[in-house]
Amino acid sequence: MSKRAESHISKSSLFRTRAVVLAAGVGVAATLGAGVSMAAEAGAEGGLSGAAASVQAQAKAQAKAADAAKAKAAHAKQAAAKKAAGWGDPVKNYTLSAGFGLGGNMWSQKHSGQDFAVPIGTKVTSVHSGTVVKAGPNGAGDGPAYGNAVVIKHDNGRYSQYAHLSKVGVQIGQKVNTGQEIARSGNTGNSSGPHLHFEIRTTPNYGSAINPVSYLRGLGVTV
Repeated sequence: MSKRAESHISKSSLFRTRAVVLAAGVGVAATLGAGVSMAAEAGAEGGLSGAAASVQAQAKAQAKAADAAKAKAAHAKQAAAKKAAGWGDPVKNYTLSAGFGLGGNMWSQKHSGQDFAVPIGTKVTSVHSGTVVKAGPNGAGDGPAYGNAVVIKHDNGRYSQYAHLSKVGVQIGQKVNTGQEIARSGNTGNSSGPHLHFEIRTTPNYGSAINPVSYLRGLGVTV
């Protein structure tokens, strides 16, 4: 083979090799470009998904907070309703003195209530929600022995009476709630010392009293 032919063959081979390499390079570039493009698109989609997830998480957190607020409000409402429906002590920080049914020279008959020894001016509260049916001096109509007094009618048909008061803070017809202040304790009427005379009655009038301590304890009040 002549040198001219060999030179022609070598150049042709070189051209073919360059073409293959060039084509391969273009293919690699195209492949890399597509990969970069797909990665970019995936990154963009990932960013959108992250933003959507963040919004969804915030919405869930807000919904959870709203549910918690509703639950708290419902609990407070139930607690208030329970308190209004419950019973309690007529005074705080007391000492029980003369008890129900006790005999003695202080009463024409046996003692009709329970005495709570407290200082004059101690806050007296309604033991249950109800309506004031008696209030004022002369035992609120039950006689001077009671001094200043209050009688409240409750929704179960029972009445509570508070006597020997230094101050009456309610009026006939007034609605009261459990634990609401109605008077201040005193030493008025037929009293041997500062205390609250407390009764539970089946009617608003004297002579219908039942044991108030047993009654309150039966309702879960610690006396």
